[in-house]
Amino acid sequence: MMPTRRALLAGGLAAPALLRFGLGAAQAATVLKLSHQFPGGTIDEGDFRDRMCRKLAKAVGERSKGALEVQVYPGSSLMKTNAQFGAMRKGALDMSLYPSPYAGGEIPELNIGLMPGLVTSYAQGVAWKAAPVGRKLTEILDAKGIILVSWVWQAGGVASRERPLYAPADAKGLKVRGGSREMDLMMKQAGAATLSIPSSESYAAMQTGACDAVITSSTSLISFRLEELSKALTSGRERSYWFMLEPIMMSKSIFSGLPKDQQDLIMTVGAELESFGQDGAKADDTHVEQVFAKAGAKVQNLDEKTMGQWRDIARDTAWKDYASKNAQCAELLKLAEQVA
Repeated sequence: MMPTRRALLAGGLAAPALLRFGLGAAQAATVLKLSHQFPGGTIDEGDFRDRMCRKLAKAVGERSKGALEVQVYPGSSLMKTNAQFGAMRKGALDMSLYPSPYAGGEIPELNIGLMPGLVTSYAQGVAWKAAPVGRKLTEILDAKGIILVSWVWQAGGVASRERPLYAPADAKGLKVRGGSREMDLMMKQAGAATLSIPSSESYAAMQTGACDAVITSSTSLISFRLEELSKALTSGRERSYWFMLEPIMMSKSIFSGLPKDQQDLIMTVGAELESFGQDGAKADDTHVEQVFAKAGAKVQNLDEKTMGQWRDIARDTAWKDYASKNAQCAELLKLAEQVA
């Protein structure tokens, strides 16, 4: 049977539509969602961690010529803070700039990312990545479904509602947010009570009196406006027993599903942004002192003697507890102590 004119017209119209759909599918960008808990801003202004994520998004989009798009969701706007790590492991979230010890409940080894007195300078922290400790930590995370894209370390300080938390003797009777199980162990030994909350909840905790002192990164002390509630700051600018690993992470299942060139691009951009991250952290160590002093808070830096007192307590409590968890924790701690 000869085809009718209507059938020929229908076929002629359908073919271009199918062709356009095929081209559109081929050209559609792969979209990755990057979530974090910190306040949002712009690529040039605001919390450097949010800016770092936005810089990654811009660089990946431009270099992939639009084939790969990263969408940034600040302020836990996509999902709650503590849910992000588990979601990445399951492939339900693509990426996050995530404080590593927040995941210590799922993977105890990650508590080494906030081990009091273990990392005491940026140079020491940066050296981890290429050292055996960094390679071991990367291997552990890979086995748990997480890829480390960009390493970032941050020094921290202490914001106090009333009296300063400077030396171990000052901790007695205070309710303190430390940021990790290990930090809490050190604080409890010094006489404090502790509470476990994300830094994003610190303002409310201090405002209600549930918390007397918050130990967190210099950047979070600024971004969460804790100077509004504080009469004292122990700064981490000169030295600190509080250094946290806050890397950009990615779901291994999502990463593995990307073409090799896109995988390489993400890792390359992540590595390039590490210097931006460390510069931002160091700048905030200075800026936080200015912010708190302007608000009328008493600002102090730890001296070496006091730093040593905190480290001694940490060795006898947090370090021992961590090493006793399992063989991998013991190995990581030993490897970390080898980094000068």
